[in-house]
This record gives sequence, C-alpha cells and structure tokens, in this order.
Amino acid sequence: MEALQAIMTRRSTRRMLPDLPPREVIRQVVEAGRAAPSGANSQTTHLLVITNRRVLDELAAAVQAAFAAMDEGEDAYVSLRRSISAAKKDGYVFHYNAPVLIVTANRRGYGNAMADSACALENMMIAANALNLGSCWINQLHWLDGNAQIRAMLEGLGLGKDETVTGGLILGYGEEGQPAREALPRTGNPVTWVDETEKDE
Repeated sequence: MEALQAIMTRRSTRRMLPDLPPREVIRQVVEAGRAAPSGANSQTTHLLVITNRRVLDELAAAVQAAFAAMDEGEDAYVSLRRSISAAKKDGYVFHYNAPVLIVTANRRGYGNAMADSACALENMMIAANALNLGSCWINQLHWLDGNAQIRAMLEGLGLGKDETVTGGLILGYGEEGQPAREALPRTGNPVTWVDETEKDE
C-alpha cells in the first residue's frame, strides 16, 4: 500500500477477532514504531508488546477496578469520563479483547516523552493499516500511570521504574475482515496558510 493511502485510509478498529497475528507481522508493526523520529534522536520510547492472554485478562480486571473506584470529575477528559463510567458496569475491557496490546513508555522528566511516543504510535497505526490489521490508540494505562497496582503489574512485565506510561495500541484482525478504510470527512483540525506575498514594486 502506498504511504499516503495508508495514512488517509487509516481508521480505528475496536472490534477484533481473538486470532493472534503471526509474530513476524507484529514485529513489522513494532519496527515501524521503533523507526519513528525522536527528540535529538534519543530513541528512548520503550515498547512493551503483550500477547499473553492471561496477562491481558489480568490487566483488564485491574484497570476496570481502578476506574470503577474513581469519580467522574467535570475537569477530566471526555474519553476518561467515558472509561470511568463504562468501568462501573460489567463487561468493561479497556483493550477491547484485542489479541495484542503494545504499551508505550518513556523516561520520566524527559520533555519529549509524549511527542516521541506519539510518533511511534502513529507509525504503528499506519503500518498496521498497510498490513491489513486493525489498530486503535488507547490511553487508559497512561491515565492510570500513578496507580500503584497497575504500576506494579507493568513493572513486573518489564516497565522501568524510571519510565512513565505514555500510551497504548491494540492490534489484531478486525471482525469484519479487512480494516474499514472509508476515509472519514474532516470537519476539524483547521489549517491556516501563511503564504509569501509578492513584494511591492
């Protein structure tokens, strides 16, 4: 798939089959993330790739419990409020039962931690689309980075004590087969052009 087509047709996928993609295909997505730009070429974004179903289930239960204990504050992000509300009901699974969860992390106190991780996540979503996989950026583990239980679980899986969770990505085969590729119309993200004007003669 041509690069611009992969970008323009990328859509988020939340309904996935339980089938685990081949490791080599997952590796291609991960390598696309590792190839992302970083501030001063620091290359400090840590990708934690989780395909173990037991671990995914344990994380889902811990995340549901953590959100269910929270109040929906008006100052919270809309998507965070939705997660808190959903977690108070049965059946909430933050990773949508996808077979692959890639957690991104970076050094605490590093000014480009979020930007570098965002570049890696975007690269992986575009690569997933090009490889006929569904993907979706998820932030629940980032929001729970200060939760002691969640931190302990992630550190047990390889997260560094000096790292902060910056985001996450789910990956898998969409329930409908090929990813949905009908580009959504863009009504936001305004663009302002500041062109060079001809000099007065």
